[in-house]
Order: sequence, then structure tokens, then C-alpha cells
Amino acid sequence: MLRESILIFIFLSLLFIGYADPSKNCTRTSPFVDSESEFEMVQHQLRGRLKILDDCSFRVSQFDMLSGSDVRFWGALAIDFENLTTGFIVSDHNLNQTYANSTFVVRLMPNVTWDMIRVLAVWDLPTASDFGHIVIGNITGVNASSPAPAPAPLSGEGMQKELGGVHTEPTMFDNCKVLMKDFRVRWSLNAKEDSIEIGLESATGLMNYMAFGWANPNATDSEFMVGADVAVSGFKEDGLPFVDDFFITKYSECVINSEDGSAVGVCPDSIYEGPDRVGLVNDTKLIYGQRRDGVSLIRYRRPLSQVDGKYDHPVDHLANMTVIWALGKLRTPDTVQPYYLPQNHGGLRFETYGNLVLNVSQHVDDCKGPLDAQDKEDQHVIIADAKVPLVVSTGPALHYPNPPNPAKVLYINKKEAPVLRVERGVPVMFSIQAGHDVALYVTSDPIGGNATLRNLTETIYAGGSEAHGVQASPTELLWAPDRNTPDHIYYHSLYEKKMGWKVEVVDGGLSDMYNNSVVLDDQQVTFFWTLAKDSITIAARGEKKSGYLAIAFGSGMIYSYAYVGWVDDSGVGRVNSYWIDGRDASSIHPTHENLTYVRCKTENGIITMEFTRPLHPSCGREKRPECNNIIDPLSPLKVVWAMGDRWSNDHLSERNMHSFMSSRPIRVQLMRGSAEAEQDLLPVLAVHGFMMFLAWGILLPGGILAARYLKHLKGDGWYKIHVYLQYSALAIIFLALLFAVAELRGFHVSSAHVKFGITAIFLACLQPVNAFLRPPKQTNGEQAPFKRVLWEYFHVVVGRSAVVVGIAALFSGMKHLGQRYDLENANGLNWAMVIWFSVGALTVVYLEYQERQRIRDRGFGRSNWVLGNVEDDDSLDLLSPTRIPVNKESRASARMEVQLEPLNR
Repeated sequence: MLRESILIFIFLSLLFIGYADPSKNCTRTSPFVDSESEFEMVQHQLRGRLKILDDCSFRVSQFDMLSGSDVRFWGALAIDFENLTTGFIVSDHNLNQTYANSTFVVRLMPNVTWDMIRVLAVWDLPTASDFGHIVIGNITGVNASSPAPAPAPLSGEGMQKELGGVHTEPTMFDNCKVLMKDFRVRWSLNAKEDSIEIGLESATGLMNYMAFGWANPNATDSEFMVGADVAVSGFKEDGLPFVDDFFITKYSECVINSEDGSAVGVCPDSIYEGPDRVGLVNDTKLIYGQRRDGVSLIRYRRPLSQVDGKYDHPVDHLANMTVIWALGKLRTPDTVQPYYLPQNHGGLRFETYGNLVLNVSQHVDDCKGPLDAQDKEDQHVIIADAKVPLVVSTGPALHYPNPPNPAKVLYINKKEAPVLRVERGVPVMFSIQAGHDVALYVTSDPIGGNATLRNLTETIYAGGSEAHGVQASPTELLWAPDRNTPDHIYYHSLYEKKMGWKVEVVDGGLSDMYNNSVVLDDQQVTFFWTLAKDSITIAARGEKKSGYLAIAFGSGMIYSYAYVGWVDDSGVGRVNSYWIDGRDASSIHPTHENLTYVRCKTENGIITMEFTRPLHPSCGREKRPECNNIIDPLSPLKVVWAMGDRWSNDHLSERNMHSFMSSRPIRVQLMRGSAEAEQDLLPVLAVHGFMMFLAWGILLPGGILAARYLKHLKGDGWYKIHVYLQYSALAIIFLALLFAVAELRGFHVSSAHVKFGITAIFLACLQPVNAFLRPPKQTNGEQAPFKRVLWEYFHVVVGRSAVVVGIAALFSGMKHLGQRYDLENANGLNWAMVIWFSVGALTVVYLEYQERQRIRDRGFGRSNWVLGNVEDDDSLDLLSPTRIPVNKESRASARMEVQLEPLNR
């Protein structure tokens, strides 16, 4: 009881405030006091009556309006565009809600008087939109000597009249009856003039009809429509309203017999009178028609009793009579039937058609509040195509969607102020031909005209002062909306307010919105990313239905940084970050990463999440877990995923955790933009590594050892071994290089391994070129030429340097492979190579010792020592298979004979 008493008290208090009397402190000197009028509807289904109570207040009653963003009562000096847009707020009263048959009293601001107001409007401040207004000079009871502007003409076939001392608008009626959820009939009876004015109002499509009329009084319950007299109304293709008098002879669309010209079905009255299709008078007279916010309103007048009895039924305004109604699609005129004809309404009874008993003399008002159409936008929609330029021009304002507006507005592809729909990631090309006084720009401001001049801020996405041109010399403007572009922005002129309209930015394919993508393990999740200078933008899409999607950076979910996207119970998409250090729910710790441009949505259970984060978290000296979550674009990023039925940020439990997850991490090369799972490259890289070890660890060192330590053997076997091993090694090196480049689809110098490898291959390739350019060797007994000595130094230094750098490439490659794939045996393979090359080094030491012993045993002879090479024949041509070996014994004998010659004497 206490709760009910409180509610009753609040209701009575509000009622008292709503119907409050004018303030006792206000005077009543203004000539407008006690005058009444009705609001002219402009937008947002605004209706209502206004009465000026005194010099500082007025009462609004029967007020309907759809909500806006920041709506106030607004004063202006005239109804034109310039005066309305430069008007002023007249009251602190805020109208930021939907109103349904409301009544309330409004006080003017202390510094505002009725003399300052010639137009009182309901005004939305952010969009500079006129929802509805009253011209003060037109309302009744005004002193004739008070100045007032001329009344503004109504749109369409409007009317203004005074009925019962109150200025009325064509959107207001005395009665209203709900026929169905989105269809109403309104009427005002004038029995003295034997007429009734009817308004058909429906939240329906632009090319749909509204039908209403009186059934045949003699019809049975199942045959109400046959023999009915109805009015069919709607809007033509050019947007003009129409209403026609129809008669129903059969449950079918209107069909004309080609032989005798007779008509059956739902046909206009005038079509029944012979093949010339003229005869009967259309008893319905159009008064007014409008379409606002997806709602159609047609007002027409018809006589009550003075009608033709053949195709029209007289209406007894005092009797209960059966009326019928229907909604459906219109068929446009053609050469056979030059009428707008209703098609079969289809649907269920009382959803698209129905009947009821109505007495038009009884007051009825069961229409509480305005109709709220789901689709309020009737403007043309232009869908941008990356291959076709959008032609921007200007033209007269005929059906501008956001009045008030200037006389000239923007046209796109010859459509007046259309909604422009673009896709993220798909470039849009404008061909601007609107004149040099119109500079096109895409802005966050709903009014345009350079918001900075109004002391406001705006974001300009494209265009500006240079984006102007004419038809003979158009200007091309290219704009590429990205994933950070808001869903709703605007195109306008930089020099004039409210010339353009909306831009709908929709998600295209994620592959268009992001530079790179890769399918993660098990083919269940696709990972997208775009790198910027200091940040990375990431998206992930699950390929199966789930309640949440998580991606994590690490070798597994444990000890990883995870990002979870889900849609909560209120329908809001969320993306949160976590540090995971265990397998249970208590090991999932929320972090405070700086995630921006966060979005998460679900379609048919498929979740897509997006976010932007810095590459290096801004932690300063703090020691939070996420401070170590650094993304290095040059290093591979390990990515795993998980999905499940439900996620909760507040009460996470074992039930909320993942139902299934990836079986292994995938390494993503961010800089390369690879679209492949790098994990699959392990066998190829293993073959690459083995072939490089064969070349740099066995063949090339073996060739060098053959040239160094096998020359004392007879013949040129050492030479053949040297050449064959070196060329075989080069062939294997190039083959291994092609394997890696082909599988990685590119050649990227990004790691120490690649840099060592390129250097080693370059040095190895110098050796054949060096051998081709070798200078001739010296003849027996001659001093080696300087060029020959220089060549020998270069040949030996480059060859041995190549082997050293190649061995460094082997070790760095093994380290790189271990880091990339977390190979447990990477260290073991490194130690195996250490042992292998250590044994090789000991072997070289032993062979060098044996070579020196052999030279020492020979006791004498010329020694051409080159970098430790003590072989006396080291300066001979190493690469010529036809060289003539010098007989060492003959050379020694010759020298002996020279020494013994004096003794013979």
C-alpha cells in the first residue's frame, strides 16, 4: 500500500506540474496571450497544440514526438533557412524523450519576450533540425496591429484554415482509430457541409498503398470487401501523394476484358464506365500528403450522403457502419492501365487487412503517441563501387531529408542528398562537378559548413578547400575508409551548411579492411592484422558458432596474453585483455591494456572481434604483467586461440572457460604479411638446413683441405677433388636457397642468419670469378709476378673467409630455427655441430703438422710460402687440368750440377 501511495503521489504531482497555471508574476500584456495554434509537422512525427498563457509561458497539449538528441524550444524571426539556423533557445525546457499525447507548461527564459519570437520551433541542436514549428503571426486571437511575417506555405498540397477559432494544421484531426499496429485512420467530421476528412497514416514502404472505405451494407461477414467503396492512397514514383476512389467487384487485382472493355476486381470507379475509362467522378479529393520518418500520411475529403449510388456508398454519420482497410504493394501505371493499382495485400487478417464497426460521430482517440517506423530513411541509397566514380553535383532541394535546408543541395549520381553507403577498406572515388563555390568534404559534423567557424570541433576524413570543380573540369577525390572510420558520418560542403547528408560506413570483408591475414591452427580462426608505426590493429573471426572467441600470444594458453571478445547479455560487444598463468579460472587475471577502436559483434553465432593496441605498452616504471606484452614486428608472433559457450567478465568460473582450443601455436611473421601458417614450413626449413650443412660443413672445407694437403701426391688428383667439391657445394647452396625462398615466398633480410648467409654465398660466388681472372703462373726458376701473388692471397683469403662466415650462418640458422619452432633438440644439434667442427679443426692441425714434417725432411728447395702454405709448388696454376707438372728431382739435380761445377775444374 505504501508503494502504491507513493506512485499515486508522484503521478498527481506530475499531473499538477503538467497542468500548472500561468505564473502569478507574469503579466498578460502581449497581444498573443490566449491565442492558440497547432504545430506544423516537419519531422519526428511531431503533433500538438499550443496556447500562449501569458507573457512568459505557454501550454503544449496533445503533444506527440519521436525523441531526438538535444531538443529545445527555439525562436527565430522568420521561417527561412538563414533565420531558423541563426535562431536562439527560448526556454530551459528539455525535450529529449518520446512524447505520447502529453501536456505540459513551458516558461520562457527571463530575457525572452514574445515580441522577439516570430517562429517558435521544436529544434534539435546538434543536427540543426526543425521537428515542427508555429508561425506566431498566424495564430488566432492576435492583435491586427502586431507585426508578423507572412505565413509559410505548406509542403505538398497543403492547406491552412481556421476551425472553431483555432489555427489548424493538416496533420491534426479530431479523432483517431488504430486499425493495426502500424496503421491508423484519423478523421474530422463536418456534418453541416455533408463531408468528412479522413487521414490514413501508416509506417509502411514508400511504394505501398493504404486503402480504407465502407463495406456493402448488405454484405455478409465473409464478403465484406466485395461491393465495398474504398479510397486507395499512396505516393507516386515522383514522391507526390494521390488518392483514388475504388470499387471492389471481385477478390482480385483489376483486370480489363480486352473484348468488351469491362473491368472486374479492385478498380477505380472511372474505369467501370466503358472502354474509354472516363465517366464517373472521383468523389475523393486530396487535401494533403506527406511522408516523414518512414510514415505515410494522406488526408482527403469525401461526401457523406451526396454520392453516386452505383459505385459509392452513402455514410450515415450517426450509425454504426462496417469499414474495411488493407495495406499492400502498389503497381505502377503502364500503357494498358494508366493507374496506380493495389496488388493483393496477402498476409493475415488484421495484419494486412481487416474490418471493424465504426460510428464517425462518436469521439475516438486511442492513438497514443507517434508511429515509429523501423526504417525511417526514404532517401535514395548510393552504394559506392571502387571501380565507378561518384559524380557530385548540385541541384534544387525538393525532398531534403533534414530540414531546414538551403535552396541548393548536393546531388550524387543525380540523386538528391542520398545516403552514401561505403565499405571499410574499399576506396571511394568522387568526381566533383558541383561548382567552385562548393568544396566537398567528408566530416564528423552533421551540419557541415566548416564547424570550426561555429567554435566546434570536427574530424575531416576526406576533401576540403581544394575539392571543388565543374563539369568541364572535374576534380577527382579518392577516399579510403578504414576500420577506424565511424559507422555514421556525413558529406557536406565546406562553405555552406546542410547541403549534404549521411554516409553509412559498413564493414566489408575483413580481408579488405586489413593488410594481412593467416588461418590459425585447425582452420577454425582467421587472424587479421595491420601494422602502423607504433601500433597494431588486430581482428579475429571464429569460423564456427560460439559464445566467445579468444586469441592469445604465447606457446599455449598458459603463460600467455589473451584477448577475449564476446557479446554480453545486454547485447553490447566487449573485448578484454588477460594474463593467464594457470589452467583454472583463478589463473585468468584481467589486465589494463590500452585497447582502442574496440568492436565485437556476432552474426549467426559467428564472433568477430577487433581492437588496436600499442606495440610497446606505456607502463613507465610500473610492474604490471601486461608491461611485458611487447610486440616486435621483426620477430614472429606465436598465436593460439580458444572458443566456448559463454564468457563472463565478473564471475568467471570453470563453466565459462574454453570448450575447445587450438592444438599448437602458429608463428605469424608480422612484417612479411604472410597469409600462411608458418608452422607448416618446418620440414622445408629442415631440408634447407641439412643441405647448407652438407655444403658449408663438409664439401667446401673438404675442397680446401684437398688443395692444401694433397699436392704432394702424384698427378692432379688434388685439383680434381678441389674443383668438384667446390662446384658441387655451390650447386647445393643455390638449391637450398631456392627451397627456402620459394616456401617463404620472398627474400627478407631481417635476421642475423639471413645476413650471414647472404655474405657467405657472395664470397663463395667470388671464387669462380676469381679463378677465371687468375694471372699466368711464373716459369721455372723465375720470381712470381706481383699480380700472381696478389691473386693467390685474394683467392685463399676469400675462400677461407667464406667457409668461416658460412659456419657462422649454420649456427645462427640453428638458433633461428629453434626460436621459431621451439625445437627441444635445437641445442643438441648446436652441440653436435660444435663437436663436428672441433674435430675438423684438430684434423687440420694434424695435417698441418704432417705437411711441415714432410717439407722439413726434404731439406732444401725453393719455398713459395703463401699464407702458411709451405708447398714449393703452391704458386702453380690450380684450376688448369692441363698443367705440366715439374719434375722435382730434375730441378734438384740441375741445382746440384751448378754447385759442383768448380770442383770439376
